[in-house]
Amino acid sequence: MTDIEIAKQVTLAPIAEIASKLDIPADDLELYGKYKAKLPLSLIDEDKMKGKKLILVTAISPTPAGEGKTTVSIGLSDGLTRIGKKTAVVLREPSLGPVFGIKGGATGGGYSQVLPMEDINLHFNGDFNAVEKAHNLLAALIDNNLHFAKRNLGLDPRTIKWKRALDMNDRALRNIVVGLGGTGDGMPRQTGFDITAASEVMAILCLSESIEDLKTRLGNIYVGRTMDKRPIYARDLNAQGAMTTLLCEAIKPNLVQTIGRTPAIIHGGPFANIAQGTNTIFATKMGLSLADYVVTEAGFGSDLGAEKFFDIKCVKAGLKPNAVVLVATIRALKFHGGVAVADLKQENLDALRKGMENLEKHIENMRKFNVAPIVAVNRFLDDTPAEIKLVQDRCAELGVKAVMADVWAKGGEGAEELAHVVADTIEASTQEFRPLYDWNAPIEEKIETVAREIYGADGVDYTAQAKTDIKNIIELGLDKCPVCIAKTQNSLSDNPKAIGRPRNFRITVRGFDIAAGAGFIVPLTGTMMRMPGLPNVPAAEGIDIDASGEITGLF
Repeated sequence: MTDIEIAKQVTLAPIAEIASKLDIPADDLELYGKYKAKLPLSLIDEDKMKGKKLILVTAISPTPAGEGKTTVSIGLSDGLTRIGKKTAVVLREPSLGPVFGIKGGATGGGYSQVLPMEDINLHFNGDFNAVEKAHNLLAALIDNNLHFAKRNLGLDPRTIKWKRALDMNDRALRNIVVGLGGTGDGMPRQTGFDITAASEVMAILCLSESIEDLKTRLGNIYVGRTMDKRPIYARDLNAQGAMTTLLCEAIKPNLVQTIGRTPAIIHGGPFANIAQGTNTIFATKMGLSLADYVVTEAGFGSDLGAEKFFDIKCVKAGLKPNAVVLVATIRALKFHGGVAVADLKQENLDALRKGMENLEKHIENMRKFNVAPIVAVNRFLDDTPAEIKLVQDRCAELGVKAVMADVWAKGGEGAEELAHVVADTIEASTQEFRPLYDWNAPIEEKIETVAREIYGADGVDYTAQAKTDIKNIIELGLDKCPVCIAKTQNSLSDNPKAIGRPRNFRITVRGFDIAAGAGFIVPLTGTMMRMPGLPNVPAAEGIDIDASGEITGLF
């Protein structure tokens, strides 16, 4: 059966029943129908977070074969529930771009899903819409200020970096001209659209810890410079109050359930290749306030989402993760060993052995944060006993347990062994999380540390534009911010075609984006796009709804 067919066969529990597993009073639920609710921020209690266990799920470098990080996260949470642990899974919200593009939704797969999957994948409780509207309000205020001479701040249109946002893959909107027509239609200038998940407003939402913090951060958004080179921020346009008002419901985490009826808190959704790639601090802290074990995930491989989760989110929020689960598939490892997608179902021990180098590097990466790694091999039916043995034996040589996770076919039942290993590893560990670098270090040192230690680069090169940008960042007083490096997810390097474990390479920083509101700077490597395009055959072409309201084609 397809994911949506499996999801439709499940009898959902009323959301109040799911909430009761976390001791949430029914009166605290803001209901969105029978099976969804928003949770008030008052449920976050720093004292109750003490002694709770935080588990990060990350992965090897992504491949066309897929790894199933979200599927394993959900399966692991159900597995922990099955072995008697009070558990919550905390995830990001899906973006409509991938849903209608090529990747599909972000609700897991098979018998390891969060439900109701149609609602979660399509609009959910309106959070993405609120982020989009707040983002576009600032864009409208910027152009309005350019239009009215009496209140004009003197913005130089050539310096304005703030685009508009839309939660859709639409390459035609990457570069546009606005203000065409007559004098009443605004000032003509070149701009464009970012996908909503790439919006700084999304990054800000996910790193805020209160309404006041959210408002301050929105006011700190860097807009551009005046003709006489003065910096202009969103607060200079008096934008932060209205933007925060638009987000007043979106700041509340959402409660749903897994197929195994484990509580699932889903909130926020920035991409990890151009932003921090993790759910909100609100959601993570709420999970830790309500459950004993919290499973969360970070986007793409450990070189992106996990590094940013550790060095940005954990440092900002004072979180100390207890374990990290690295997701791999035998298919993906063979791809990293040079096997074509069409041949991945065939046993190939030589290619698997070579592809293991990618997993080995990600294991090394996680150990640098002083967090115990466990490898979860997301099982496929065509994995052979010899291939499974090779992976487990090599991981054993590295001192890491590799557990087969049969979560797609069996849900939480297929993750019980993984759950036991994770719980036992946490109980036995005496290590304490440490970040990779000090935020107060010079910009170049922070980038160099990540490039050398996490990517395996020999060093970092900077274009003339990047050097100019660094001077600007220092002048703005933002040089003590963490670095959120924008890099391809397909390789440990900045070359998307360099699969496996690249060696003898350097990273090139071509420029910087300033995310002063989010509180980080973004070194740009490669050719990163903030507005993806649809594939030749979009998933949207296979999605439909009948006269009775039955949706088909979602995955």
